[in-house]
Parts: sequence; structure tokens; C-alpha cells
Amino acid sequence: MTVKDQVCVVTGGANGIGRALAERFAAEGARAVVVADLDLAAAQRVAGGFGGMAIACDVAVEADLVKLMEAVESAYGPIGLFCSNAGIGMEGGLEVSDAAWDRIMRINFMSHVWLARHLVPRMLRAGGGAMLQTVSAAGLLTQLGSAPYAVSKHAAMSFAEWLAITFGARGLKVFALCPQGVRTALLEEASQGSMNFLVETALEPAAVASAVIEGLASEKFLILPHPDVAEYFRRKGADYDRWLRGMQRLQKETGIEEIMQA
Repeated sequence: MTVKDQVCVVTGGANGIGRALAERFAAEGARAVVVADLDLAAAQRVAGGFGGMAIACDVAVEADLVKLMEAVESAYGPIGLFCSNAGIGMEGGLEVSDAAWDRIMRINFMSHVWLARHLVPRMLRAGGGAMLQTVSAAGLLTQLGSAPYAVSKHAAMSFAEWLAITFGARGLKVFALCPQGVRTALLEEASQGSMNFLVETALEPAAVASAVIEGLASEKFLILPHPDVAEYFRRKGADYDRWLRGMQRLQKETGIEEIMQA
């Protein structure tokens, strides 16, 4: 899988990982790169740097995703690679309101479902295509201090697996990008709370984009910019109870236990 000569779309493309992906795809010779974001002005600044297209899109609204696909197809033809990258973070546990749960699930999970509902049939009719979902290591492990983030990312991972199993033999390539800390606005906002322990090993967005290019080339479902995540995931599968005890200790050592009890 290569992005050269492909029509690539990146949601949440105005900042962070999304911006790095869009810029790298353009540098790798993509035929067209579309930067989709809630902040149209920011998306236009990014797209303007390499002659791409910017489109306003709220991934929490299914109709917006449909309009995005139709606009891209009208301008460039079939989409070769769609990066479902937009996402939000959220602190909290049992006290999180239903409205907040609904918001994060719409953005971090249902956006992938709505995208696939309309894009997968298009890709299959075109003879194939690729979908890259920015899931997070939280989808394989968990997120201390944030039940909504952990649950929404586990749901996204489960759906990506289902897509790969169901449509992989029919020409659909599915990739799950699962970084830990990345130096983005999301991590900066959360670094004062439950995610501060991720700052020390955080990667620059450009490093994540490089890992994506390598992952696409090797056609591995899991793209892990932080190699340690693979080892943590193996330990979780080898002895679930031991892993849970280890996470309990980490929660206490990082002070998140006190945050959750406050």
C-alpha cells in the first residue's frame, strides 16, 4: 500500500497527527490530499501549503461525512485512502454525564461507523481502497483516568477489526493507528490530568506520520509508533489478571487514583 497517486482524505487534518499525515501524504506524491476539519480556516492553511483541498466537516454528524465523500469524489474521483483521524479526549469516570458520553462516542466511535456505512460500498465498487483509523493505544490497553476515552477507543478498535475481517478478502485494506502520547493539543490539554505520565515518551506528529507510511507499506493492520505498546499488549493477553494489577499500581504511582477519588 502506497499513497503515491492516491486520493487521500484526512479528517481532523488541521492540527496534530492529522496535519502531519496530510503533509506527509502530499510529500509522498499523493494525487490529491483533502484536509477535512471542523475549523475550515485552519484546514485551508494546511491544504494551502501543498495545493490540497480543504473541506469543513463535523465527524459527529453523519450527513457531513457523506457530503465530504461526495465533494471529494466530484473533484477527484474514487477515494484511495481515507484517514478517519478526528477525535477528542475527556477526563472522568462514573460522574461523566450522558451528554458527554454521547459526544465522545459520536466523534471517537460512531464517526467510523458512519464513514464505513457510506465509504466501504464505494470502495468495493471501485475494486478496493484503504481505511486508516486513528484509534490510540487506549484501544488496545486502556486510558487511566478516563472511562469515556478508553471505552470509545476500544469500540473503535473492535469496529476496525470487524471491518478487516469482513471485507479484507474483498479488497478493503484496514489499518488501526495506535500511538501512545503524541505532542498535540490533545496531549497538552490532558497533561495536567490523567495523561501527564505520557508526556515523557511522547512523539512528534511527524514521527507518527512516518510510522504510518511504513505501516501502509508493510500492510500490517496494527500501526504502532511506540513499539512498547506491542509488548504491553502481549503481556495483557498472556496474563490478564497480572496486567490489571500492574495497571492498578501505575494508577496509584502516577497519582491518578487521587484524581479519580477527588
